[in-house]
Amino acid sequence: MAVTESVRGDTSDSAGVGAAHEGILRRQSARESAARTYARALPIVPVRARGLTIEGADGSRYLDCLSGAGTLALGHNHPVVLEAIRKVLDSGAPLHVLDLATPVKDAFITELFRTLPPGLADNARVQFCGPAGTDAVEAAFKLVRAATGRTGILAFSGAYHGMTAGALEASGGAYDVRVARLPYPQDYRCPFGVGGEQGAELAARWTESVLDDPKSGVRHPAGMILEPVQGEGGVIPAPDEWMRRMRQITADRSIPLIADEVQTGVGRTGSFWAVEHSGVTPDVMVLSKAIGGSLPLAVIVYRDDLDAWQPGAHAGTFRGNQLAMAAGMATLAYVRENRLAERAADLGSRMLNQLRRLAAEFDCIGDVRGRGLMIGVEVVEPEAEPLREGERSAGLAGEGRALGDPDWGGGVGDLAVPGDSAGSGRPSGAGVGVGGLVGTDSARTARGWQAGVTPADRAAGAAAAAVQSSQDHHARPAAPELALAIQRECLRRGLIVELGGRHSSVVRLLPPLTISDEQATAVLDRLADAVDAASRSHPGLDRLQRPQPGQQRRADRAESTDRGDRAGRGNRADSADEAG
Repeated sequence: MAVTESVRGDTSDSAGVGAAHEGILRRQSARESAARTYARALPIVPVRARGLTIEGADGSRYLDCLSGAGTLALGHNHPVVLEAIRKVLDSGAPLHVLDLATPVKDAFITELFRTLPPGLADNARVQFCGPAGTDAVEAAFKLVRAATGRTGILAFSGAYHGMTAGALEASGGAYDVRVARLPYPQDYRCPFGVGGEQGAELAARWTESVLDDPKSGVRHPAGMILEPVQGEGGVIPAPDEWMRRMRQITADRSIPLIADEVQTGVGRTGSFWAVEHSGVTPDVMVLSKAIGGSLPLAVIVYRDDLDAWQPGAHAGTFRGNQLAMAAGMATLAYVRENRLAERAADLGSRMLNQLRRLAAEFDCIGDVRGRGLMIGVEVVEPEAEPLREGERSAGLAGEGRALGDPDWGGGVGDLAVPGDSAGSGRPSGAGVGVGGLVGTDSARTARGWQAGVTPADRAAGAAAAAVQSSQDHHARPAAPELALAIQRECLRRGLIVELGGRHSSVVRLLPPLTISDEQATAVLDRLADAVDAASRSHPGLDRLQRPQPGQQRRADRAESTDRGDRAGRGNRADSADEAG
């Protein structure tokens, strides 16, 4: 008997529904492996879903800003996806075909190539891989090794490329591998302690030095793999100019550039593919998640002159998933035809603006960053002293700029932020560029990490600027326990969010691209309430929290919330979902 049926059979008996819900969770704990992850932080039993909304077996409803870790570009059970799947099922077409040609596959490839960056679409090949993105990463490594005759891979600190052996080697926590680790530029926890354009320039120079120094210990590699936005690494967008430098550095040295677009692709960051923000055309693109329209699918797309491997060099039993190709083709076409990437850029910018306003209220929010509808809120210890250079080298901090640039004019619509942040208590110069990308606007950078540096200081070079920056700005220690408390408070309010980042201290928002303005407002309101509730119970925050007008209103609402009122929470979720 299906779970949904068992719950529907006695919806009037809340005790029975609750018992079914708890029983399923108990059996999961008893039967499934200790490696399960999301189920530990999100003890829910989904039985129905539509758009942004999930309904649990206990009758609770949630706004889902996890979206299958970014898989659900159109949300749950979108009509065009369901129609595409039903069409294949009703046609009698084979569901499993290995790598044979079919009309469904042909239509999927045609739509996929239509969306690719022009420099790649004109001479591309596609390889269908196993059903997960990590297998596509493995395929990309095998491809460039076969094409170049070399073995080493360049990857970046903080990266996440999957859970198989080769993909793990290129991810941030690997040891004793054939991968050279390079610094990934970021502002808040810059590995060089400066952030902004200077931090990105230092990262690029380090990369050049490693490749050109015959004593660096790094042989000429087979390829470089990078994420245009590090997702699991903490939602860190790569500066556009740095992306262009990586493209130039690799091209000049005949090193294939691999762009991991598993999570950033299909409009998520405000462009159909995240590499398009910088105008970079990679040699290989790794694609999964949203390209399957909620079903398992993974491919690599690459320049045809790299197609050097032999028949059978990479294979997988389930690489011919017809239902996933149909759902993926429908998703790709819908995102393209309805300009959802542009919608993600606009709405994402407004959400970032509102979150920066929230950061001005709470010292426990150290940084707000992202691009499009890939958003991160880094949670820090507000009662701790900012970390200095020696502590930063331990990996717990870096350089950053505070939030709330008073010269920034805000966004548009109901979620816009007033340009004046006077009284926020934060230093100025924290600007976020177009689409929420931090650290690429030179004028804003001049107000930020170079603030207070005289012309003579600037003439002295990078070292002097770094010293000045380290004196003015310091990131606070990450607060993973507080981030977990915020995630739990979000769930209690009917909002599903993910945690990520180096220390699991970044609250991540990955809503579907179809989220409406009203739904976005509901998401941000619940998140604000959760931050308020979690911060009040965190040691030391009461005396350090700056009072803000909005905080007391949220506190009043929180005090009036009945923790057991699942029905009320469900109604709010329904209202938000129907608004879209």
